[in-house]
Amino acid sequence: MGAIMIQGTGSNVGKSLLVAGLCRAARRRGISVLPFKPQNMSNNAAIAADGGEIGRAQALQAMAAGVPPSVDMNPVLLKPSSETGAQIVLRGALWGQARAADYRALKPQLAAEVQASFQRLTERADLVIVEGAGSPAEVNLRAGDIANMGFARAANVPVILAGDIDRGGVIAQIVGTQAVIDPEDAAMIKGFIINKFRGDPRLFDDGYALIEERSSWPGLGVVPWFKPAHLLPAEDSADLRRRGGSGAFRIAVPQLPRIANFDDLDPLMQEDGLEVELIAPGRRLPAHADMILLPGSKSTIADLAALRAEGWDADIQAARARGAFILGLCGGYQMLGRSITDPGGIEGAARADGLGLLEIDTAMSARKTTRLVRARAEGLEFPAYEIHLGQSAGPDCARAPFTVDGAPEGAASADGRVMGSYLHGLFSDDALRASFLRRLGVKPSRLAYGARIEAVLDDLAAHLERHLNIDRMLEIARAPRR
Repeated sequence: MGAIMIQGTGSNVGKSLLVAGLCRAARRRGISVLPFKPQNMSNNAAIAADGGEIGRAQALQAMAAGVPPSVDMNPVLLKPSSETGAQIVLRGALWGQARAADYRALKPQLAAEVQASFQRLTERADLVIVEGAGSPAEVNLRAGDIANMGFARAANVPVILAGDIDRGGVIAQIVGTQAVIDPEDAAMIKGFIINKFRGDPRLFDDGYALIEERSSWPGLGVVPWFKPAHLLPAEDSADLRRRGGSGAFRIAVPQLPRIANFDDLDPLMQEDGLEVELIAPGRRLPAHADMILLPGSKSTIADLAALRAEGWDADIQAARARGAFILGLCGGYQMLGRSITDPGGIEGAARADGLGLLEIDTAMSARKTTRLVRARAEGLEFPAYEIHLGQSAGPDCARAPFTVDGAPEGAASADGRVMGSYLHGLFSDDALRASFLRRLGVKPSRLAYGARIEAVLDDLAAHLERHLNIDRMLEIARAPRR
């Protein structure tokens, strides 16, 4: 059938959600469809069926399309490790590190891989829906671009431009984009979408007509605010919910600067018996918290230093003294130990003292573990995944809470009140989550998390069918390519 690309007037305008909804809408129409994002920047990653890392949004979009996620769906993933540098994951595997200033010179090496991944997807499906990154209006980044118009032009994929009316100035967003981009880039845009409208869409009729007149691009619909969107896994830490649930059992989560794989929190935030609160920098961890959850981190040593700078280490020690439950996942697990050594300087420091709440030590290494696993705990088997640098060992590993392939995984204190694990996604399993909550003394709800995500994707597709001209979008995707 073809391909179509959703680009945005800026970051966080809703591109990922639009692509997910369009994938599910196409699937409901009986069209075989696959998602694709040439280049993504996120520390919230998933493990594809073929064993490599991709952005969390592309895993959700694959679910919407009804297919297993593949590394070809997100061939270039940038995982920020500092304010100016990122880890580069190419087709699911660690490829290198680069400072932002140096990344542009690497793009020509990555462009061929991007095009090859896209070609493989087009051979597997009738329709490929592509998600851009950032905005094509960032013309200072246009040279060597592989994420927006550089890709669209190279692959000859028509573009739909999405603007976010919720943040205001959507007329200028769209008309201004046309004003600054190259005319040949502008010619790739075949229509626009107004996203995240609150209120009566008819009130924007004049603005909609003005955009059509000024840009000569046809409008393809005004999408009202989709309230259940918060139930879907978020990719950008800017979209993190600060609080979820309203139960009596209170979980505090320190928001680390380089927080990663924070979708581990989503199922807990939807449990009726829990109140999960993300604690922003500048605030102390609440003394009334029944549990402290240390999440994953892209840079464990740097985030451990940031945790101490906030005084959260003292708050965690106080929580431990009063009998609160302490759980560390991945990077948070490493922080709970006695020490973290990094002889290769992978994270820029040779050694750091941990919080000392688990009798383990962690050694960083250049080899990265990325894998899907079937784990076991308390007689239950459940799916999970690992994404981490380094290995941990010590006396508390003898009380590992999980097993993977028959081997112990994780560690626990003698009294069982402190626990750590490298496993991500464990709370998405309903039976395992219910067992964990009972251990905390919390009555689990009847939440069927996976079924809820599927239902929200169906609702999103129906929402887009009501408000977008999807027939016209499919015609654009089918149009002969030059």
